[in-house]
Amino acid sequence: MCRIGAAALPLDFQDSKAGTALSTRLDHRNPLVFDTHELGRRPGAMQRLTREIEAPGSPALGIEGVIGVPQGVPVQLEIRLESVMEGVLVTGTARASAEGECVRCLEPLELELEADFQEMFSYPDADDRGRAAEPADDAEDDEDRLFLEDGMFDLEPVLRDAVVLALPMQPVCQDDCPGLCSQCGVRLADDPDHHHDAVDIRWAALQGLAGTIQDGEKDEMSGAEAEAGVDEKQEK
Repeated sequence: MCRIGAAALPLDFQDSKAGTALSTRLDHRNPLVFDTHELGRRPGAMQRLTREIEAPGSPALGIEGVIGVPQGVPVQLEIRLESVMEGVLVTGTARASAEGECVRCLEPLELELEADFQEMFSYPDADDRGRAAEPADDAEDDEDRLFLEDGMFDLEPVLRDAVVLALPMQPVCQDDCPGLCSQCGVRLADDPDHHHDAVDIRWAALQGLAGTIQDGEKDEMSGAEAEAGVDEKQEK
């Protein structure tokens, strides 16, 4: 289990964290907002929580257009809160069912997701060493940090980042999925013997010419047979 670094994530996910850090006020009724008042600020204090939530939407929880946890699907959260000098260290696991589409055969697929995460939520009035922050501290250091707000934190941006990292970028229905026929689009797993006769493009034109000649010969033979039949009738 490792901490999710902002540098490893796309800009839109980095922005989601920044937006949370700059949010005006958290709503305690939000199931992804957690209160740390019971934990307290004594270093070493620990609290374990379990919670079932519905997957948020807009955007979907996952990789847009590829695979993700549909909105409203139950997500099981197991979380450990640990009080440290500079804030609250949040460690946890999210479990849910993700849905997507096989990138090879385009069939729907479903997989069980298990996403681990760890994030530090800092006290607004303390620096990295747990001391009271000085007004002259560099504000740029706060851009990649998440802060507690009135003793609460919003887990949603952390959860979104963790789910993206846990999901496959190119999901497949099975590891040996053969995909689709490149010529006609048939799903090869449904017809293992499916094939097309290979034609050398260098001879394709000659084959077409040969077919034209054969058709012409057939027409000539049919015409000759018809004339022979007329002659026989006249002789009779």
